[in-house]
Amino acid sequence: MAAVNGSGESQPAKHQEVGHKSLLQSDALYQYILETSVYPREPESMKELREVTAKHPWNLMTTSADEGQFLNLLLKLINAKNTMEIGVYTGYSLLSTALALPEDGKILALDINRENYEIGLPIIQKAGVAHKIDFREGPALPLLDQMIEDEKFHGSFDFIFVDADKDNYINYHKRLIDLVKIGGVIGYDNTLWNGSLVAPPDAPLRKYVRYYRDFVLELNKALAADERVEICQLPVGDGITICRRLLRNLLKVVEYFTLDFNMAVANQYGVYGGGAKPPSKVNYSYQNQKPTANPSSSSDAANKANSSKALVTLENGKIQLVFSRIESVQPIQLCAGDEFSS
Repeated sequence: MAAVNGSGESQPAKHQEVGHKSLLQSDALYQYILETSVYPREPESMKELREVTAKHPWNLMTTSADEGQFLNLLLKLINAKNTMEIGVYTGYSLLSTALALPEDGKILALDINRENYEIGLPIIQKAGVAHKIDFREGPALPLLDQMIEDEKFHGSFDFIFVDADKDNYINYHKRLIDLVKIGGVIGYDNTLWNGSLVAPPDAPLRKYVRYYRDFVLELNKALAADERVEICQLPVGDGITICRRLLRNLLKVVEYFTLDFNMAVANQYGVYGGGAKPPSKVNYSYQNQKPTANPSSSSDAANKANSSKALVTLENGKIQLVFSRIESVQPIQLCAGDEFSS
């Protein structure tokens, strides 16, 4: 509907989304998006939780419906199974994630306030996805530090969503980059921060908006410069930046490397001197852009000790890369022209 002002001119009606978390200049256009593409496809449980949250005095903290829809689809596209969420509130984005995951999917949910989470918990339980959620109450950083100390968590998460204290986003990123798998995704919410990032210094901003603006600006600058991830910043909700973790310190596998690598195997086992045929699997440590022969050992500990950064394996004529620090990552087959990490 359109409102009519005192002069008789038609004005676009304010949309009904909680907190007005759209960056679109046209309320009417955002309402069109919600009514045409979002609300008709919104699961009944998410609609119920959105409406319950709207009655809460801090409802501005919730994820917008269009962003919830985006997250749900993204998780399905990347086939996420093991995820983390930092900042839960009443659980709207958490429910969106849980509905997208397979039956045996898991979400490690971190928030300092369980009371807010319990507002949405009955709805999450009714939706039949509460078993996927491991809720932990308390600050996230101490738990993340514990996980960093345990290598089994390195590269173990397919997707991580952060919608929490903006002044710690940089601290979160420093830790999460090791916890998300290579090819996995980290999503940072509120990265356009009410559109305040381009506001003039004397703009009449709310106190909390002005306070956190510099932290968001710092995050955006850091993500843009971080070569460990590729990023895409989207004006969905209050802005979300998607980061996909890349292999670090990219090196190019060129033809000479493939030839040198095969020659190293041949020389190690005396192929050109009439010696025995090389075994089907040989491990090599790779460092300083030159392959160094390192015969396969029956001891995993020995292999790790000989592999300062990564372990290159020649198996049945195929070159593979095995990360010595990330046991959960599957070997990556390499060919001439491929990129990989030392």
